[in-house]
Amino acid sequence: RETASERGNTSRGSGRGRSRLPSEEPDPGLCGLGNLGNTCFMNSALQCLSNTAPLTDYFLKDEYEAEINRDNPLGMKGEIAEAYAELIKQMWSGRDSHVAPRMFKTQVGRFAPQFSGYQQQDSQELLAFLLDGLHEDLNRVKKKPYLELKDANGRPDAVVAKEAWENHRLRNDSVIVDTFHGLFKSTLVCPECAKVSVTFDPFCYLTLPLPLKKDRVMEVFLVPADPGKRICTLTYRVVVPLMGAVSDLCEALSRLSGVAAENMVVTDVYNHRFHKIFQMDEGLNHIMPRDDIFVYEVCGTSADGSECVTLPVYFRERKSRPSSTSSGAVLYGQPLLVSVAKHKLTLESLYQAVCERIRLVAGTRFACYLKSQWRLQKVHSLLGMGVCEVLASPGRTYLPPEVSALFPQAYEKHVSMLQPQKKKKTAVALRDCIELFTTMETLGEHDPWYCPNCKKHQQATKKFDLWSLPKILVVHLKRFSYNRYWRDKLDTVVEFPVRALNMSEFVCDLSARPYVYDLIAVSNHYGAMGVGHYTAYAKNKVNGKWYYFDDSNVSLASEDQIVVSRL
Repeated sequence: RETASERGNTSRGSGRGRSRLPSEEPDPGLCGLGNLGNTCFMNSALQCLSNTAPLTDYFLKDEYEAEINRDNPLGMKGEIAEAYAELIKQMWSGRDSHVAPRMFKTQVGRFAPQFSGYQQQDSQELLAFLLDGLHEDLNRVKKKPYLELKDANGRPDAVVAKEAWENHRLRNDSVIVDTFHGLFKSTLVCPECAKVSVTFDPFCYLTLPLPLKKDRVMEVFLVPADPGKRICTLTYRVVVPLMGAVSDLCEALSRLSGVAAENMVVTDVYNHRFHKIFQMDEGLNHIMPRDDIFVYEVCGTSADGSECVTLPVYFRERKSRPSSTSSGAVLYGQPLLVSVAKHKLTLESLYQAVCERIRLVAGTRFACYLKSQWRLQKVHSLLGMGVCEVLASPGRTYLPPEVSALFPQAYEKHVSMLQPQKKKKTAVALRDCIELFTTMETLGEHDPWYCPNCKKHQQATKKFDLWSLPKILVVHLKRFSYNRYWRDKLDTVVEFPVRALNMSEFVCDLSARPYVYDLIAVSNHYGAMGVGHYTAYAKNKVNGKWYYFDDSNVSLASEDQIVVSRL
């Protein structure tokens, strides 16, 4: 984004071309970038930066040549600035429909090895590296002075902020600072002594979190321990904490079903067997939406008060295979968890328990058939528990019709499944992300703050505020979510204005000038975490029209295409 007062005029430069349009020369800046092999992330970031008028004009007018700092130990000897300048001149020469940025990528890979190969990368990380690299290569400060950081110590914010910005400019003075740098206000408060620490820190881009939902809806199957006392397996819809544990699922299900949470065992059933049996303290983030979750009611003690052992039971059918020497036994139906008194843990008691369980579902006729035609055998262990398998005789055509009651194709629904779900919020506004960024939070136990008064680390409260904003505001949405177990991409649509984004209300410096921005470019990502494709929308500074940049392809775009879920 750029401020309304900073929209520049066109400047043309010269460059070497790679290809031409068949009928006419392209307008300056409407130049695609060839994909060198998973380099769409780089192309997207470059198109956004190329259409930032103040920076592009600076390079097209060769102003950078007098400011290259080859002796800066933090820089890249001016080579990144020169490679970028050469690429910008090619893109704005007006002679090329697309160019291959091989030289630029080679230079980037030399100084940032993470970008040297051909793996998919993050466009924001490339943009952050490029802005920092250009700044150090073009830093007008040849010798950086040593400056001691000072806390506010009760001084007025305006005084401390002015001091912080002047100190920053004493060490950092470049076209990047002129164009992209702003100032944060950071406030820390000790929970023990109430010590307040206020500092002001420069920033080059604004990284905003997306509002996350705090719970999730899960659909699970509840299998009662005694089907004769209540309806057989039911499907339930429960609301659980997004980052909750399996115990939270059991508690939520208990409130709906009346089954005690401590008598529940949560399982993932796949291909007629238990793919996983969960522990109560395991995170629900291990359970995917596509998983078939069966929750079994089990008995901790028998009717006489003795301790029970719970065993998984599989149903296996032996099929005749004349041409094969294998048994041909295949799993089918829904597995069970059967509780048996520990002191009666014999093959016969297991056999009787399985028969009784099936009789409760399928009736006496099927139970008698089971006794005469089926046999029970003990096989391998699953998560420390023995697994019993009911083995049928050859040919399922001999099984009575009641067997379908044991293995239904569809389960009855609890009333929770029939209640209308709350309509999901399909989009959030950009201001919601900004407000979340400026919300006070408590530091985690692994990220404490050292309080100079208490002389120890504290979990202080922390709050960010915006003190001053740059001419060009780079907004980065944190779409990639990380936690201990998995990584994911948040696909929430973020709505933002194309014109007149008023950021003044979020700036805590009451004496600051108005900050009103127009959108000039958007970097898009299709797909999920670690895979997908990057493209860009950008507004040409010559004709004021929007264009869609997809690697080497450039096409005219409309404003209503810009706000997309891929942002």
